[in-house]
Formats: sequence, structure tokens, C-alpha cells
Amino acid sequence: MELYYSLSVLIVLASFFAYFNVRFLKLPSTIGIMVIAMAVSIFLVVFGHVVPDTLHRISTLISQFDFTELLMGAMLNFMLFAGAIHINLKDLREQRLPIIIFSTVSVVISTFAVGTFLYYLTPFLHLEIPYMYCLLFGALISPTDPVAVLSILKEVKVRKSLETKIAGESLFNDGMAIVAFAVILNIAQDNEYTPTVFNVVWLFLREAGGGFLMGTLLGAVAATAIRKIDDYKVTVLITLAVVMGGYLIASAMHISGPLTMVFAGLIIGNFKKKSAMSAETKDYLEKFWELNDEILNAVLFLFIGFNLLMVNNINSYWLPGLTCVVVVLLARYVSIWLPTLIVPFKKKFNSSTIKILVWGGLRGGVSIALALSIDDVPYKNDIIAITYFVVVFSILVQGLSIAKIAGKLLSKK
Repeated sequence: MELYYSLSVLIVLASFFAYFNVRFLKLPSTIGIMVIAMAVSIFLVVFGHVVPDTLHRISTLISQFDFTELLMGAMLNFMLFAGAIHINLKDLREQRLPIIIFSTVSVVISTFAVGTFLYYLTPFLHLEIPYMYCLLFGALISPTDPVAVLSILKEVKVRKSLETKIAGESLFNDGMAIVAFAVILNIAQDNEYTPTVFNVVWLFLREAGGGFLMGTLLGAVAATAIRKIDDYKVTVLITLAVVMGGYLIASAMHISGPLTMVFAGLIIGNFKKKSAMSAETKDYLEKFWELNDEILNAVLFLFIGFNLLMVNNINSYWLPGLTCVVVVLLARYVSIWLPTLIVPFKKKFNSSTIKILVWGGLRGGVSIALALSIDDVPYKNDIIAITYFVVVFSILVQGLSIAKIAGKLLSKK
């Protein structure tokens, strides 16, 4: 009953904020909800002494949820499947080399660039974060967030090849990010843990390769079952079973649940495009997952806005937070620009494309969830606070300006 009560309150708040945004703010839906939630959080922090019970109740409500488990274990799987089911596999194949490089090599480059820059800047920022925890911050903030990217791309008009690069990178970089985060976390928390090349490669193959195989298998089985019927109710139920049952299987086998959902969604989505499925069934399937995506995005960005209440002494982190925004953007630029110099891509990347890829690499709830998953150490609040600054800047500033910036850069060509 407690969980039902908490979810009911969140849905009511999300619907009220969504209405207020559409009626007055007219921002992209997810960003508008987050802005209102942040405004309410700031109001409660500033004027909490006037209505202390309200602040306490909302803080208690948010703290009741394990944000890491809620996002990484449930919401992300639904949203990644919903995003992947609309992506054309042919477009991905055409952009496979840049997507692979940006979702693996670029994540590693960015992790070390962010971690090293932050470590040498900590004395000037009045922080005391060991190098391994600076690298840990680099690992959790380097991958672009698929939820934030896919929700913003709906509002942005760029050419198809560039959109595919941005969306593809965000969908597939979880494998490398999880491996990098897990390895660095083990080193940071266990002085006796020494990673070997074999251990790292095996971890990556298990997470990414296992996700690919399981997702492809689930997608193929579901597509075969759907082919034998033409019933929209059963088709929707099958896709729900793939997401919910697929996550349970992936979790039990210790492979990447997010990548499993991406590949399953790609297989089913592209089967749908070329099958004999009726227009009615296709329409119901697409509308169902589009609606799911919108509702879960609303709740997620509400969470991100209210997570401000969970950061202790947020006012003391303005300088470190804004500095890390610059550091992350510089590292993102290096991680994109460097591979374009070395890797023989079919099409040369010009400066405008690189800038759009850099500015379009949004961070979101995944980074916050990973930061919250770190064990209690003296610098955990520091990492959560600077992560929050980077995520908020990414969604509000980059997310709201990417369309105009992309338009201006592409018009100069």
C-alpha cells in the first residue's frame, strides 16, 4: 500500500506539472516537468522553515525510492525498448563504425580526461577527492544518457545520419560505461582488487556480448510469435513480456539489461516495419510504447528535479559544479575529435558535425543513478552534487539550445 501511495503521489504531481508546462511554460515536456520540480524544490529549501512538514514529507517520499534500482532496474528497460523499437536498423548499419567507436573508445577517453582534470583541479575547488573517485565520476558522467538524448531528439531537426549517430551512441554506450564504472568502483573500494586485461575484456564481453545475444534471441522469438497472429492486444502483451521477463533473465545471468532491451527493440521494431502486420496492430503497438515512454519520462524527470532535495549543502557546490560542466564538455570534445583524426571513417567529420555531437551528448538520470549507487564514503555527497550540476546544465542548457545551435552550424555549410 505504501508503494502504491508513493507512486500515486508522483503520477499526480507529474500530471499537474505537465499540464502547467503545456499551459504556461511551453517547454519540451520532460524539461518543463524537471524545471517545475526544481523550482518547487528550491522553494521548499528556501522557505522550508515556514512549512517544515511539507519539506519533510516530500523528502521522505523521494528517499523511499531506491532511485538506482528504480531507474536501472525498471524504468530504463521500458524506455530503451520504446526508443529502440522506432529506430531503423538499416540506418544503424550505415553508421555502425562511428557508433561503435563513440560508444566504446570515446567513453574510455572521456573517463580518463574528466577524472584527471578533476583530480588536479580539486585543490582549487576546495574538494578532497582521491584520484580513483575522480575517475569514478569520469566513468559515470562520460556516457550520454539514452533517455535524455532520445527525448530531446524528438524536438530537434538534424539530418538523418547525424541523428542516427547521436541516438545510436546513447543506446549502446551503456556496455562500456557499466564495465568502466564497475572496474573503477572495485579498485576504489577494494585496495586488493587488481584488474587484469582478461578480467576487463571478459566483463565487457559478458555485459555487452551477453546483452546482444539475449536481446537478439528474445526479439527473434517474439517476432516469430507475432508473425503467426495479427492481434494488437496479444502483440502488446508479448512486447511487455519481452521487456519485463527479459530483464529478469538478464539480471539472473549478470548481463546488461539495457543492451538486451535495445537489441530486442531493434529486432521487433524492424520486423514490424516489413511484416504483414495490419496497420491497426502497428498503430496500437507504436502508440502504446510512445505513451509508455512519455509517462515514464515524465516521472523520471520529476525525480531528477526533486533529487535536488537529496543533495546536502547544494549552495556550496556552485564553483565545483560549474567547473565540472566545463571539464565534461572539454572531455567530450576530445573524446569525439580524437577518434575522427585516427579512425578511417567513410565520411570525414567536419567541425560543425563534431560540435553538434559534443553539444548533443546529454547526461541524465543514468549518471545520477550511478552516483547514488556508490557506497557511503566521505566524498559521496561531493560526487552526487557535481553530477547533479552537470546533468541539470546538460538537460536545461544543452537540451534547450541544441536545435538552434544545430540549425546555425548546419546552415553555414
